[in-house]
Amino acid sequence: MLTLKNWLLTAAMLCLVIAPLQAQETNIPAGPKVSWTKGPATASVGNLAEIKLPENYIFTGAKGSQTLLKAWGNPISGAELGLLAPTSMVWVVVFEFDKSGYVKDNDKDKLDADAMLKSLKAGTVENNKERKKMGSAPMNLIGWEQPPKYNPETHNLEWAMRYESEGSPIINYNTRLLGRKGVMEVSLIVDPDKLAGTMADYQGLLANFDYKAGERYAEYRQGDQIAKYGLAALITGGAAVVAVKSGLLGYLLLFGKKLWFLIVAGVAAVARFFKRLVNGEGRKPSAD
Repeated sequence: MLTLKNWLLTAAMLCLVIAPLQAQETNIPAGPKVSWTKGPATASVGNLAEIKLPENYIFTGAKGSQTLLKAWGNPISGAELGLLAPTSMVWVVVFEFDKSGYVKDNDKDKLDADAMLKSLKAGTVENNKERKKMGSAPMNLIGWEQPPKYNPETHNLEWAMRYESEGSPIINYNTRLLGRKGVMEVSLIVDPDKLAGTMADYQGLLANFDYKAGERYAEYRQGDQIAKYGLAALITGGAAVVAVKSGLLGYLLLFGKKLWFLIVAGVAAVARFFKRLVNGEGRKPSAD
C-alpha cells in the first residue's frame, strides 16, 4: 500500500504532467500547519502578483506551498509562490516563477504545433528508454489535447497534451503568464475526466490574476534582462527528458539544470489530504 511519504519523484522535465494513481487505498497522514487565505479576498503571489479569490476558494503562499511540498517528500527550490484550490478540493493550482527574464513573443505567429509535437514525441521516445531502465511503464504521447494558444493582449500561453500509460489517460495542462522579469508557471492539477468541466472556473481565476505595477509584461524597459528563448521553447522545453516513476508533487535537479516536473498520483487522495488541512483535522491550519 502506498503512502504519501513513499510517493517519490524520480526524474523531471520542463513540462508539467498530471498522472493518475492506480485504483488502490492510500494512507493520508496528518498535515503540517499551513496558513490559508480564504475567499473572498485578494492574495499576494509572492511580491510579483496578486490574485482575487472568489468565495469558496483558498490560497496559501510561498511558505505554505513549500511546507506542503516538503511534507510530500519533495525538494524545494524557492520558486514556489502559491497554491490555490476550491474548498471542495476537486482540483488544485500551483504557482511557480521562473526568473528567466523577459520572454520575447516574436514567434507568436510562428508556433508550429506539428513541428513541436514531433519534437515532443522524440523526447518521449528517449524518456521511455529511461523509464524502462527504472522499471517503469512507458508513457506514450497521444497528441495535443489543446494546441498552443497565445493571447497577445494578456500575454498568456496555454497548451495541453494527452498521454497514455498502461491504459490510463494523463493530461498535461500548462499555462505560462509572461511578466517583465520572467514567467509565472501555473499548473492545473485535476482528474483528466474533470478537466473540461473545470476549465471555466480555472480560466475565471486566471482572469483575476495580475502582475503588480512594475512587473507587468507591457512595462518592459530597455536594459531589462532578456530570456534566451521564445514561446516555442516554453512548450518544448528544449526536448528535456521525461522520466517519472511515481510521485505526488515535486521536481528534481537533472543534468545540473532546474527541470520542473509536477505530477499528481491520486487526485482523490490529494483532495482528502487538503480537506483535512482546511477542516482542521490533524494539526489545525491557521487562517490569514
